[in-house]
Amino acid sequence: MRHRSLRLAGIGAVLVLGVTACDSDKLTTINQDPNNPTSAPPGPVFTNAARLAVTRWLGGGAMDLRGPEFTVQHLAEVQYPDEDAYRRLGPADTDGDFINAYSQELKNFQAVIDVGKADSQSLLWGPAAVMRSLVFSNITNVWGDVPYSDALQGDHGVIAPKYDAQKDIYTDLFAVLGDATNAMAAAPPTAPKLGAADPFYGGAPLAWQRFANSLRARLAMHLANVDPVTAQAQVQAAIAAPGGLFQSNADNARFPWPGDGIYDNPWMANFRTRDDHRLSNTLMNAMVPRNDPRVPVYAQPTEWDTTVSGGPLCATPPCYLGMPNALTQSGASAYFNISSRPGAVFYGATVYGCPTCGARTGAKFPSFVMTYAEVSFILAEAAERGWTTGSAAAFYQQGIQASMDQWGVTDAARIAAYLADTAIAYKGGTPGLRQIALQKWIALYTNGVEAWVEWRRTCVPETLVPGPDAIQSTVPRRYRYSIRDLSVNGDNVAAAIARQGPDAFSTRMYWDTNPTAAPTYPGPSCGTRP
Repeated sequence: MRHRSLRLAGIGAVLVLGVTACDSDKLTTINQDPNNPTSAPPGPVFTNAARLAVTRWLGGGAMDLRGPEFTVQHLAEVQYPDEDAYRRLGPADTDGDFINAYSQELKNFQAVIDVGKADSQSLLWGPAAVMRSLVFSNITNVWGDVPYSDALQGDHGVIAPKYDAQKDIYTDLFAVLGDATNAMAAAPPTAPKLGAADPFYGGAPLAWQRFANSLRARLAMHLANVDPVTAQAQVQAAIAAPGGLFQSNADNARFPWPGDGIYDNPWMANFRTRDDHRLSNTLMNAMVPRNDPRVPVYAQPTEWDTTVSGGPLCATPPCYLGMPNALTQSGASAYFNISSRPGAVFYGATVYGCPTCGARTGAKFPSFVMTYAEVSFILAEAAERGWTTGSAAAFYQQGIQASMDQWGVTDAARIAAYLADTAIAYKGGTPGLRQIALQKWIALYTNGVEAWVEWRRTCVPETLVPGPDAIQSTVPRRYRYSIRDLSVNGDNVAAAIARQGPDAFSTRMYWDTNPTAAPTYPGPSCGTRP
């Protein structure tokens, strides 16, 4: 077998998170000056790319905590309501994430794929292909038409990649995920694995097959309105593929943070120095009146139990309250002590908001990339649409229970009471689809991009509209293109705009068209401030 190492793809492709190699020296060796490395083993490159991807798409920046989590109104801003009002989500603010997603995590995943395929090591390139697909799906779901087939080809002279239509990107992602699953399933037991270099599953092939198939089902459901025939076919293919979908929370794609002060949960790292986040009224109003057992995990009690005038803040303290989105700075500051911070699980003793949480409580809290709860809701919707066997009601309840378990809710009596609530008990038909969409939106807390996708697709919750100080009266359907790519790749960007529509927040991407096919849409006013 040949032994290979990878050219470092961008700054930061180094040994991280304590990983020093793959599970054997079968994969690669390095022969170079250790003080001036130009290449690295594929295992650590994979690990670092995974860290970069999770930090970007589930982290403290414009692609999650300071962007979609406000847009989708899981959270609101209490001190500096800029992103909450869409003021700091323009091209200059998101440019770095667009460019760096390609030059960092995608470039490194592609390098692992290339060497894995060259050596016919499917348990090396397969996981990298799944992660590459995840990142590309996030990029296209944020911007729409983006570089794909020509992307990552700079070493081969492609410096101005064309922008592919989102429909074509999805078609290829389905094929890539199917190929990766089949290749990993066919690998012999003795095939080299990523092992400890894989922070998600330790290189376990079956786990990666289930992740690939579950991601395929997620992407398929995105097409339910615009192309239900393809959506149904791809959901069914994902279910039937080797390994199937996630079977329990043990299958969750979760990134475990060391919590060593260097590699901490990125939400916790943000909260260490900022006290700008509160739960949104939109989320709390969907949870608190129904006595949702997840409330004390998602949120902290308000700092005050009384109003400024001395009256009770809620009927029975501790109080869990949200605040409106996109207020003026003075209006938002009035909620500083009377709205709930994100859950104590994200905080540590030295950060704002939770002095009794214990040292580095949130530093090791995992980031959830995809979960059994989400898969259960995908199956519930598929069953309700007649795309798969099984009971939509059973899958729906399974999704709620899985979300409770994921977040550590153990009070069986409270969970049972919640499921028995007449507003929560499954109704079926179009009302049932609304219930599935709402519960999925709640369960996707901390996964802002995917929650934003689901809201755009379903318009659930229907109460989600821009706040009074937002710079526009409609919820963004996408982000605007990179100013750097406009300057160096202008012709291809212009072609994408001509095909997709104006480079504006309001332009709908491919899967976000044909809203009349969505039984959950209340009409064209979805997401519009009265």
